Amino acid sequence: MTDGIYILANDVVYDQLIALLNSIEVHAGKNYLICILPYDNRLERVKEEVKRRSNVEIFADTSVIELWDNFVYDVWRTHPNAFKAWSEQGISGIYRMGTHRRFCAFDGQFDRFIYLDADTLVLNSLEYIFRQLDHNDFVVYDFQHKDPTHVYDVKSKQLFNVFSQARIDNEIFCSGMYATKKGLFNQEKQNYLLSKLTQGDAEVLYRNAPDQTILNYMVMRSCVSIWNFALHLSEDEITGCCVTSPHFEEKDNVLYDKQNRLTYLHYIGLSPKLFTRVCAGENIEFPYRNIFLHYRYLNQPQRRPQFKTKPKAYDAPPSFATRVLRKLGIRQEI
Repeated sequence: MTDGIYILANDVVYDQLIALLNSIEVHAGKNYLICILPYDNRLERVKEEVKRRSNVEIFADTSVIELWDNFVYDVWRTHPNAFKAWSEQGISGIYRMGTHRRFCAFDGQFDRFIYLDADTLVLNSLEYIFRQLDHNDFVVYDFQHKDPTHVYDVKSKQLFNVFSQARIDNEIFCSGMYATKKGLFNQEKQNYLLSKLTQGDAEVLYRNAPDQTILNYMVMRSCVSIWNFALHLSEDEITGCCVTSPHFEEKDNVLYDKQNRLTYLHYIGLSPKLFTRVCAGENIEFPYRNIFLHYRYLNQPQRRPQFKTKPKAYDAPPSFATRVLRKLGIRQEI
């Protein structure tokens, strides 16, 4: 049985990808095989990095990519207004289509795998997560269950006909990190899910988080055995995982939550452009910036940016000049 790690990436998240790969090597070890799922074809820098790492490759099975791309189109075709709403927002086709490429892992090379978004750092061993797959088919560690509004359309009258309140409270998860198994969603299962969506389930899907809503629906509608450490660990053991939590303490380039070491940190909600600008030398502060920079430049400390200007907050309000330009309709490059 082969265990491995999948990461969804392209050149846009290059700096974050390097930091994540380095953090995996430090805390999870060099023995895991890692496969990069292509968000799209912008992969020139990623390809160069892969050449330097013997345990990393890029997912290249175009037939599997096509299969899951087609499945995703079929899913969203069942939705009553997704394509119309996206079109009105100036979006051509499916919103953030590349995010759905994570589904290719179900037909990939690893029998069991952990999936990670590129805007993540691994800060602890992953062994206990893989071990839980001996007992469950889907394993997560997050607190998305506290906010279903980014998973399903909670205004849909159909929602509670599909899933009970108890299941929504206990089974939904963030699609940024999870562990699962190959082959869970074969063609027969895909056909079953599409049939249920066609019969009215589709209106519960949340179109502003397209991959997350589909994956949650796939897992829950198929009654896959799911385990969320956030719901099973004691209060003395549990940790957070998101950059939005301001109370984590840093020690030796690792983060702790009330003296418990985080398994991973998810820089959720921060634009990839922010990381690119900081790595280019802009002194922009954001939560847990130093720990990101540590892993980004772990093997190239001489290239770590030396900031010489006054820091500015990543969420600072726009300057007066920027507000004037916006009012005049003049677009600034970010």
